[in-house]
Amino acid sequence: MQNPFQEKDTKVYLKTVTEEDLARFETGLVHPVCSTFALAQAMEWASRLFVLEMKETDEEGIGTMLHIDHLGPAFVGEQLHIEATFDTLQGHELRCTLTVTVGPRLVATGQTGQKILKKEKIHRLLTNSRN
Repeated sequence: MQNPFQEKDTKVYLKTVTEEDLARFETGLVHPVCSTFALAQAMEWASRLFVLEMKETDEEGIGTMLHIDHLGPAFVGEQLHIEATFDTLQGHELRCTLTVTVGPRLVATGQTGQKILKKEKIHRLLTNSRN
């Protein structure tokens, strides 16, 4: 693993809200706004942008923590501006703070954690978890 980053460095991911992102369960549409689940995926991707530059070819990132405070709506067609801020790197675990906005409107805040491990170690951990 390499770390070309410093605390407070940022990465930005822009995502347009689509119909697939709406709050929906097996029983149907709940609300015509971006779901917390879709926000979670986008927020994890924004922090993964750091991981992609940190990991070696024989390494991969694996999520360890996700916290979201979903504060406001985002509607189909609106663009989410997801900013991940590099907080800490303790051992092999990266922690980021995230802010999601649509224009001036705050949609969500949160934190993510991802460990960067050897692919073989991840494979071993996942294989042993099945037993």
